Amino acid sequence: MGSYSRQDVLRILEIGSRQLQGWERAGLIPHQQSYTIRDLGQLRTLRALREEAVPAASIRQSILAMKAVSGLANPLLEACVVRTGARLTFRHRGAMVDPIRRQLLFDFERAGRIDRPMAPGKILVRPALLRPTPVVGRRSVQELFLAAVEAEECGKKHYALKLYEEILALEPAHAAACINLGTLYFQLRDFVRSEGFYRRAVESDPAYALGYFDLGNVLDELARLEESIAAYRQAVGLAPGYADAHYNLALAYERTGQYRPALRHWQAYVKIDKSGPWADHARGQIRKLLSREPLAIAWRAEHFVPQGRKRAKLALV
Repeated sequence: MGSYSRQDVLRILEIGSRQLQGWERAGLIPHQQSYTIRDLGQLRTLRALREEAVPAASIRQSILAMKAVSGLANPLLEACVVRTGARLTFRHRGAMVDPIRRQLLFDFERAGRIDRPMAPGKILVRPALLRPTPVVGRRSVQELFLAAVEAEECGKKHYALKLYEEILALEPAHAAACINLGTLYFQLRDFVRSEGFYRRAVESDPAYALGYFDLGNVLDELARLEESIAAYRQAVGLAPGYADAHYNLALAYERTGQYRPALRHWQAYVKIDKSGPWADHARGQIRKLLSREPLAIAWRAEHFVPQGRKRAKLALV
């Protein structure tokens, strides 16, 4: 790959040095003196977001959330960024993901179309969601899903529940509707129903890490910690970079007295999320667990290291 200096980047992207430094201070890109073509792709995306007046804090929050729910190392390069109102969503593997709300959205921009890669720096802007209209006649599953998402955006949770139920009546294995229904019931503290819909979601899509993470959360609320641990383990198995799953798994292991696996997942968490209050809490838990003498010994010497063989000394005779 070719290498570009900072001056090359400023010239190619037509941005000022203060803008580049601002992205670095915001944690959107690392400070460096040379850049690859992939770095330029990420910077073009940031420039396009700046032109759309998206705040740096909002970009950073969305990137961190997308890393957590998808396991992607760099969502700005590995997924297509779509601006939805004041938030960012991402198109990834044929799905539209709102990482902040941890929900799948209806991608009406691409409904019925082949998903083609987009040029770096290309930002899609979705129109503001409209107020939901009453169901008139029989609508398609796609239309119902869009109406349900719009209802949630307007705060009409019970109307959204009704629409998602209609979707599942037409298409029982609709994983996105199951996830969103499970989340709505979780918010309403109906954990039994929430569990049922999350289980339906992972049965419909066994490779869906977020589904297992959400299932782990509701099982934790139901005080079924061993089952919760199993669900979180599925999530990190599918997405090893899923920071939130490592965090919750470490908590669950601690609550069940399994301190060594808890320590491993606290360590995994701080490797992914290096700063912020949750990272500080994780480091505090690591220090506390390492202060336990048996655990500290086990951690410092995880494997048996045999002593080197003694060599016979030569002597003159």
